[in-house]
Amino acid sequence: MIPMRGLWTTARVRAAEERVMARVPAGSLMRRAAFGVATAALELLGGKRRVGLLVGAGNNGGDALWAGYYLRRRGVAVRAVLLAPEKAHAEGLAAFRRVGGRVVDRLGEVDLVVDGIVGLSARGPLRPDAAEHVAHLDAPVLAVDLPSGIDPDTGAITGPAVRAAMTVTFGCLKPVHALADCGEVRLVDIGLGPELAGPDLAELDDAEVGAHWPVPGPQDDKYTQGVTGVAAGSATYPGAAVLATGAALLATSGMVRYAGAAADGVRARWPEAICTGSITDAGRVQSWVAGPGLGTGLSAEAVLRTVLEAGVPVCLDADAITMLANNPDLWDARDPDTPVVLTPHDREYERLAGEVGHDRVAAARRAAEKFRAVVLLKGHVTVVAGPDGRVLVNRASGSWAATAGSGDVLSGLIGALLAARLDPVLAAGCAARLHAVAAERASGGAPIPASALLAAVPDAIRALRSG
Repeated sequence: MIPMRGLWTTARVRAAEERVMARVPAGSLMRRAAFGVATAALELLGGKRRVGLLVGAGNNGGDALWAGYYLRRRGVAVRAVLLAPEKAHAEGLAAFRRVGGRVVDRLGEVDLVVDGIVGLSARGPLRPDAAEHVAHLDAPVLAVDLPSGIDPDTGAITGPAVRAAMTVTFGCLKPVHALADCGEVRLVDIGLGPELAGPDLAELDDAEVGAHWPVPGPQDDKYTQGVTGVAAGSATYPGAAVLATGAALLATSGMVRYAGAAADGVRARWPEAICTGSITDAGRVQSWVAGPGLGTGLSAEAVLRTVLEAGVPVCLDADAITMLANNPDLWDARDPDTPVVLTPHDREYERLAGEVGHDRVAAARRAAEKFRAVVLLKGHVTVVAGPDGRVLVNRASGSWAATAGSGDVLSGLIGALLAARLDPVLAAGCAARLHAVAAERASGGAPIPASALLAAVPDAIRALRSG
């Protein structure tokens, strides 16, 4: 089973479009795309009758003009602002005018705006004239292919950009549709499928995660389900150990072995966990989680070396990442074949691998290649990159999980999935999705602490498995 929502880069899409256009009548793809835009516009209008088009140069503007043509034929009043009149799509403009579409200097009062300013070829923010029109909009926006001003391959917003209620895209989804806020995204089939090989990156959906989540079979016992080791917490940060251990337990680990200074606190909160004060006494595990609240001193470095030498998959977070950044020689302890998942937020990433920059996918890929590890770059859009080039993305519905301790929960989830022998890229991606769903269900639209997110994990697993 592969992720269901594939995402293709601009270069791949353009190449596929060229091959399709070579064998179909001229203009047919544009009209098919525009009809999809018009259909979505009628739905958004909900019986209202005034639409404004912001029309840029080239094919994106042509899509908008042809959509205006179809809307006029349904009796909708449509007016268009041509942002580059001399470069407007000639055939689309002629068709628009032929059915009574009006070209104006300002949109005025409308019920819906169609954003046809720029398309996949554009980079950077809106130009000043387009930005001025967008700034004065007071109606929902339907974007053609992508909201103008957002980079199609990175989702970066570096200046003025359109905020869309809905985006209608064509042929396939592009990275921007997962990496940036595009509103509701609708996909119109224009026949690109046969020309597209595997996606450049993918977004796991809820049903996909539920299908991959480990479920004990009738012959399983506590050992075959996976034993997760947790090396986290300290006298200063005992809560990190409690959260990471709890997440591993609730994510279906058959057993969790905790080793560290917070053993008494972990045992009190989670009597199911096997707790010891020293990692040398932890016993056998199928994965390790190391770093949350661990500290960065010499004793913590010794723990990290032991974990890296263990020869089992490892999830490294927080202080473990800081130690690797401060002392790269620690990597030498790693068994070359040991799968490692790194889970930095932006500041940890910068300490470890340099500036993240506007292209978060490229940043995660660079670090994955450099460290021969799976890199989960945390954020509102989490990016998971494997050393083999695979990339998964997960877009959270909100930022309620951006609280102290939530990363400890994520690490525990990943560790449990690694112990259950999930592929490391998939383990990180599934854990990120579950983490986001648990945060959404726990919050109910209000702030939550990490402990509330943790408590919502079983409910989130049930929801994903039933969906």
